Amino acid sequence: MCLDGHCEHNTDPFVPDAAGSDDPGADVGRRRLLTVGLAGAAALTLAPVSFAQAADGSSGATPPAGGEATRVITGYLETGAADFVYLPVEVPEGVQKIAVSYSYDKPAVPGGTPGNSCDIGVFDQRGVALGGRGFRGWSGGFRTSFEISNSDATPGYLPGPVDAGTWHVVLGPYQVAPQGMNYRVQVTLTYGEPGPAHVNSYPPQRAKGHGPDWYRGDCHLHTVYSDGKRLPSEVAAGARAAGLDFIVSTDHNTSASHGVWGEYAGPDLLIITGEEVTTRNGHWLALGLPPGEWIDWRYRSRDDAFGRFARQVRRAGGLVVPAHMYCAYVACQWKFGFDDADATEVWTGPWTYDDEHAVSTWDQKLGEAVRTGKRWLPAMGNSDAHSDPQVIGLPHNVVRSDDLATDSIMDGIRAGRSWIAESASVELAFTATGHGGQAGIGETLNVPADAPVDVRLDVRGVPHGTVRFITDEGQMHQESVDASGAGTVVWRTTASLASYVRAEVRHPMADGSPGQGNTMGNALLFGPMAALTNPVFLKETTASHN
Repeated sequence: MCLDGHCEHNTDPFVPDAAGSDDPGADVGRRRLLTVGLAGAAALTLAPVSFAQAADGSSGATPPAGGEATRVITGYLETGAADFVYLPVEVPEGVQKIAVSYSYDKPAVPGGTPGNSCDIGVFDQRGVALGGRGFRGWSGGFRTSFEISNSDATPGYLPGPVDAGTWHVVLGPYQVAPQGMNYRVQVTLTYGEPGPAHVNSYPPQRAKGHGPDWYRGDCHLHTVYSDGKRLPSEVAAGARAAGLDFIVSTDHNTSASHGVWGEYAGPDLLIITGEEVTTRNGHWLALGLPPGEWIDWRYRSRDDAFGRFARQVRRAGGLVVPAHMYCAYVACQWKFGFDDADATEVWTGPWTYDDEHAVSTWDQKLGEAVRTGKRWLPAMGNSDAHSDPQVIGLPHNVVRSDDLATDSIMDGIRAGRSWIAESASVELAFTATGHGGQAGIGETLNVPADAPVDVRLDVRGVPHGTVRFITDEGQMHQESVDASGAGTVVWRTTASLASYVRAEVRHPMADGSPGQGNTMGNALLFGPMAALTNPVFLKETTASHN
């Protein structure tokens, strides 16, 4: 490592070579600048790549329209070198389009050892400051190339002017093998007039609802604008086929898809704009973002930046939702805590043990909230569907909302007036009644401590399903419905015995048995989830009933 930044050509494994097809003199040693905190996490910034020479090979002449100039940057990264590597590119005046491609080696590694994996994106001349205005796109590791012009851009990237100044191609070495990573980046500028400006088609903020009602929606979906394989049109069609009333677009680390959803929304489908913010210490959903707004992801829990971006989402009326907190993939497990969360995703895609653990953690947080009097955290369930055969709407949220509109749906989720269903064929109603009052999901029933409270669940669509009532003391009641899948389960309790009650509806176990519970609520003894409610709270009061 050259601490003074003055390494000779090819002597430092961190130092890239830059070879330009139009500029043989570009093959020079590169100064390396290691900056911690440039964009939140550790970042490696290289010396700028110059396009000062015109596309025709002359110096200082006006490049011909349609002319191109290319530079190639190569380099090497060691394991743990940096979260992000910034390659500055000096873009001159008169550029119509910037095109970038990249590659890196993938040496063989022993079983259980991470191999090379590297993301890519770009910031324009407005800079790379954390949360700044310079963001122009991100494709993670899903694409090997992208283009940006005033009229168009590769999915995941934002069309717009290619203005003069220092742009930054960003590499994200997600994993680096023990042998290190050799990379190659090619940047091509095309000169000429900018062309007509791109026109976004943002979705409307309201669809044709039924006033106050229960609305179904999947709030975690991906398209080709990040690492999904479905087109936006296919996602919208899948949502309609699943019987959904709304969806939220949550492509990874980019707002680029926001501008295409207007074409696919309609009176029957509300499309809400959002983002899955993919950090190195967990993923979170920014739901209900204003169309075109982007949330930065370049930080870890130790950087103390998550709260800043959570506040940005809330100021815009959106929600902050940790996603798949126990996902086993690299960088997916949640490390930021829940103080800045508005809800949490406890069920993601087909039911797995990851979801069992997530529900258990959420239930512990509910118990903590009732003990301390702090705010409680609603649960959500989403498909995280990327491509076939992943099912859009498995699972989804059923939200009590004043209208089928973005702000109303966000309000319903924020208040916990929602439950989770594996499909539109599952229906339920969940209430607590006592002392002349009634409360539903996400609401509070105020009753004297020992007044009887009847907790009732009506369910349809789960043949031989097992209904479980769970309180802050664990599972308190279990009962099965018959082959029709429809039934009513009633259980009596008091506010002195239960601070909250929530319901689960489970499928039979693999052997056909209903499963067995105990006071610890051991979910491993039950079959897959079919439906899960947020709680009804029971609050002790000494006031007499009038």
